[in-house]
Amino acid sequence: MSDKSETASCTHRGTTKATRYATLIGDYGTSDFVLKRGGRLHEVTMAYECWGQLSPNYDNAILIFTGLSASAHAASSLDNPDPGWWEFMIGPGKAIDTRRFFVVCVNSLGGCLGSTGPESFNPASGRSYGSDFPDLTIEDIAKAGHHLLDELDIDHLHAVIGPSMGGMVALAYALQYPDECDYLISISAASRALPFTIAMRSLQREIIRCDPKWNNGHYDSAEEPLNGMLLARKLGLVSYRAAEEWHQRFDRARVKKDRRKGEAFEIEFEVESYLDYNARKFVGNFDANSYLYMSRAMDWFDVADHGGSVNAGLAKIHVKKALIIGVTSDILFPVEQQQEIADGLVKAGRKVEFVSIESINGHDAFLVDRDHFAPVIGGFLAKT
Repeated sequence: MSDKSETASCTHRGTTKATRYATLIGDYGTSDFVLKRGGRLHEVTMAYECWGQLSPNYDNAILIFTGLSASAHAASSLDNPDPGWWEFMIGPGKAIDTRRFFVVCVNSLGGCLGSTGPESFNPASGRSYGSDFPDLTIEDIAKAGHHLLDELDIDHLHAVIGPSMGGMVALAYALQYPDECDYLISISAASRALPFTIAMRSLQREIIRCDPKWNNGHYDSAEEPLNGMLLARKLGLVSYRAAEEWHQRFDRARVKKDRRKGEAFEIEFEVESYLDYNARKFVGNFDANSYLYMSRAMDWFDVADHGGSVNAGLAKIHVKKALIIGVTSDILFPVEQQQEIADGLVKAGRKVEFVSIESINGHDAFLVDRDHFAPVIGGFLAKT
């Protein structure tokens, strides 16, 4: 693997001293990165982290695409011992075993955690892109991941893995580069968004845009639409977990009186306190425009665009075997959508392992339910 990337100091939100950066080569012999809906980016930088060693034959690479708000820091390393967002999954002897695999986790194109996105400098205007950033699709995020592998001299993947939005990106990767990946793991994703999911994300975007500080997408770091982001994130958090988990964790527990200020309509229930605390942790660490762009990219994604129907699109995936995982309590990406992906791949003649996980943790189960997810993913990879 050529050393075309570099380890950089923390210059972006959410990046660490383990984060590396690669500048991608453009398309068609130019420096421009061409997006699916016609936009162009003059220069694209991708942030990523990696674990393990690339084999002499370059045949043990695994590429991980993240959910909407996750950074490339999926697991700890010698460069950064802080736990990653998938710490229980990646490492020596873990489900994604770094003694066997060379693992790359990439921050999404359009994000704000090190990769080129709306916060990045726009050479045409001399300021950040803001809402002048070109239309972004799931396919563009997959393409940027593919271009990153080119920069790392990796032309074939052992597996591509993604949860949530990352599962959509993993599907798009396998669709666009059908002969460059042996195995696919899609977790709590979908071949296309359902009306309920579109409605939830649309409302989140509207809440952000209704914040006067959004300023049509052109705000500076000192005047971000924090109130809009706070409310949008709270709405998102409600949809990420299942009703039964809310009931078991909080029931109708009240905030202690010494934590109240006596204000009208203040936070009174513990579930309200939880939403407020976690939303405030997120606000300020994630760019509002990146949230808008990637949220809309998920709504636009449709496997049927690649063949006229979902099954025709899935038939273009040529992996040796796929692992498709869904969660019974997931209301954003219901388990029926994972079944649809699995059934479509089976109809196309692919080998598929479909797992429906019983968990009360809803859509976020892949982040917290180690006991269910690690054995399934580890067992699948052990047999590849």
